[in-house]
Amino acid sequence: MRNLAIVAVALNALSFVSATTLARADIDLVLANREDASPPSEGVVNATQAQLNSCPGYRASNVQTTPYSLTADLTLAGTPCNVYGPDLTSLSLQVTYETASRIHVKIADSAGKRYQVPQDVLPRPPSSNVDAKQAAIRFNYTTNPFTFSIIRVGKVSEVLFSTSKTNPLIFEEQYLRLKTTSLPPNANIYGLGEHSNTFRLPNNNFIRTLWSRDAYSVPPNTNLYGNHPIYFEHRTTGTHGVFLLNSNGMDIKINQETSSKTTSVEYNVIGGILDLYFLAGPSPAQVATQYAQIVGTPAEVQYWALGLHQCRYGYTDYVNVMQVVANYSRAGIPLETMWTDIDYMYKRRTFSIDPQYFPLDRMRAFISALHAAGQHYVMMVDPAVAYQPNQNYPAYDQGVADNAFLRVANGSSFLGVVWPGVVVYPDWFHPNASNYWTGQFTQFFNPNTGLDIDGSWIDMNEPANFCSYPCTDPFGQAILQGLPPPRKTSPPPPNAPIVITKRAQTASGPNLLFPPYAIHTATQSLSDHTANTDIVHYGGVTEYDAHNLFGTMMSVKTHDALLARKPGVRPMVITRSTFAGAGSKVGKWLGDNVSDWPHYVNSIAGMLGFATIYQIPMVGADICGFGGNVSQNLCARWAMLGAFGPFYRNHNELGSVSQEFYRWPMVATAAKNAISMRYRLLDYIYTAFHQAHLDGSPVLNPLFFKYPQDQNTFGIDTQFFYGDSILVSPVTGENAVSVTIYLPKDNFYDFLTYAPIQGTGSMVHLSNVPFTSIPVYIRGGAVIPLRQSSANTTAQLRQLDFEIVVAPGVDGSASGSLYIDDGVSITQTQPTTWVSFSYKSGTLTASGTFASTNKVATVSFLGVSRAPKTVQVNGQRVSSYSYDSGKKVVKALVSIPLSAGFTVRLG
Repeated sequence: MRNLAIVAVALNALSFVSATTLARADIDLVLANREDASPPSEGVVNATQAQLNSCPGYRASNVQTTPYSLTADLTLAGTPCNVYGPDLTSLSLQVTYETASRIHVKIADSAGKRYQVPQDVLPRPPSSNVDAKQAAIRFNYTTNPFTFSIIRVGKVSEVLFSTSKTNPLIFEEQYLRLKTTSLPPNANIYGLGEHSNTFRLPNNNFIRTLWSRDAYSVPPNTNLYGNHPIYFEHRTTGTHGVFLLNSNGMDIKINQETSSKTTSVEYNVIGGILDLYFLAGPSPAQVATQYAQIVGTPAEVQYWALGLHQCRYGYTDYVNVMQVVANYSRAGIPLETMWTDIDYMYKRRTFSIDPQYFPLDRMRAFISALHAAGQHYVMMVDPAVAYQPNQNYPAYDQGVADNAFLRVANGSSFLGVVWPGVVVYPDWFHPNASNYWTGQFTQFFNPNTGLDIDGSWIDMNEPANFCSYPCTDPFGQAILQGLPPPRKTSPPPPNAPIVITKRAQTASGPNLLFPPYAIHTATQSLSDHTANTDIVHYGGVTEYDAHNLFGTMMSVKTHDALLARKPGVRPMVITRSTFAGAGSKVGKWLGDNVSDWPHYVNSIAGMLGFATIYQIPMVGADICGFGGNVSQNLCARWAMLGAFGPFYRNHNELGSVSQEFYRWPMVATAAKNAISMRYRLLDYIYTAFHQAHLDGSPVLNPLFFKYPQDQNTFGIDTQFFYGDSILVSPVTGENAVSVTIYLPKDNFYDFLTYAPIQGTGSMVHLSNVPFTSIPVYIRGGAVIPLRQSSANTTAQLRQLDFEIVVAPGVDGSASGSLYIDDGVSITQTQPTTWVSFSYKSGTLTASGTFASTNKVATVSFLGVSRAPKTVQVNGQRVSSYSYDSGKKVVKALVSIPLSAGFTVRLG
């Protein structure tokens, strides 16, 4: 959510226009502590490739090897080029074969003093110390100049990543450069952080910049909220992954090399070390699970979290919120969870409630009523805490008492501007930050005395700051932007934190505000509209190094706070800013998109990036768009597409037209149709989430994950697999009622009719697709567990029996699984159901562990060429079954308890 009221005023070092409206004492404080805030020179213009390639590189010496590791000293091999500052003269190299499919390559300063991503932010996996001879990929190197390659071995030997003397390693204080030119021409590259480009990245003259920012309208070709320096590169010979564990700002450049006719990937990083993990694959899904072994498998979700969520910025009061819930009920649209944006807060202050518009007693009664109806409630929490000294504001007072806020060089709080006006920010590195944050949650959201929420939505955690750099007058900026407080009525006490954003820059130290290499951030500078990069966190970590970690660290603290509030219950947290590893604790929404057709389409690629590459599968876009006014045609299409995203929430901004699904009859019909499909599939996708939690298996799948040899699938990002086997092919054209889709050479079945469709590896044109439908297919080879029907809530859904759908593949076989637990607990205290289904030669077999009180009411066999003479369950004939010769479907009424294994046989 972004402040659309920000005034487009370019303030100089101090805005005397705005300062004249401040109290005199505030002006004195600002002036007394003000330095010349004009930015220093941004250094040299970013160097040319010729300049970079003229650098000397390094030579390796003192090489020490074991069967599973290699270490060496790297020494500057010639005259320093000092292109962006002095070259480091000595480095250390450490190579470890951690598993048979993972090589860890670390290039750091010899003294080991440079910043690295802290272990407690992203714990590193232990090494299994595998013999290099047993590995699927190998590390090769030359000593002078030092270069290295990662090579796939086996039946196909190929170079996956290779440096060269013509593109030497550069390692300076504030600039690291590593380049590979080993990728095939027009390489298929996916990943490299949050973006709104195509899923397969452009591969010529393309730059991905990683630097968290508040990015309203999520524009393409810019840095956005999240940073995930991992890419998958796919070839018909296999897929591999490369993960650079570095949280500093960076440009990653992809280009076509005219001389070698290859694709290059070039890292340009402004700090830290080169901490690289190479993942062998060779299948795309295997790369995904191998990456999960590094950053952690995704968090287990609560069952109810997979239902429909409704929110908007601009619900005026609690009555308005209750009316929305009632209107969904009247329209017959299942609503699982209601959300409230910052509207509930008193003067937009975190951990406060407006006593007039959202009185506590009425809110508690409303939440209790939701819970009684089997529904849920989620509220917004922002990291920015209103600067309110001596105003009896507990969130601020306790943070000051705990020393938990970010501070500038002289010890005073760093001040920014966000929704409540002038704000301070938690320092997540401070040892008191966890207790402070948990304390606020357990007090404000106390189930007995406060707001009994079921989950938390955290926003603005890049961290966002509405004050343009240099923010020397946050009070004046808040007034210009119409943010509370409109003015301070009295000066702060002498011992209160004061307005200082002094630079801690020294002539001899690194330039933390304007580094010599300027990454291509869409903001005016690294500190623009965020926290200043020269801030030093508790423990000595600079914001320059840790900026990209702020959102994930807040996410983890929020996860822990919810867990402390309700021990044993899976925390439900949706965040905006993420770094590698965030998915092990939280889910993610794709930020402040816009209500237009391009954003509807590119939301698919956005979901695929997080659910497939970054291991954050609980992901979705704001359905029908956040910014602007949506049309009913677009909202109907988006309601249906969104039903096949893991996180399904309708959300829009203050001032735009209301877009709840019931607002238009056509959209209401589309939503009900989509939710019916989604809810029938809820256990299928819940099972996929459980498997993802176990090993990182993707919850969504791009087509090339399932058809890695079919080059036609490599660039498709307007179709995808929901789970392992449900092909979703939405209409993507503006106001269109037809769509051309790709069906790989395989068996498919229409999801609604079960009719067989033979894919031929060609494009298929679908006409007359109304705005209330979406083309969905079952991929052959799958056994799909479906609830018999939809329901008003997920609690009601869990009481319904199952239909098992058998959809044979080309070879006539099929398989699937079903996992059922209590849906909420971290540790299961009661037995769970974990069933494997297999089908071959006319027989469906279910085996595993069984503890469900539900039944399998129906088994449907698809693609059956003739009517069976008999249908048997555990050797006993079934009297009630039917055969549809047109659709080639056998449907048997079986009524099998899910308390033991069983077989169903067609005779």
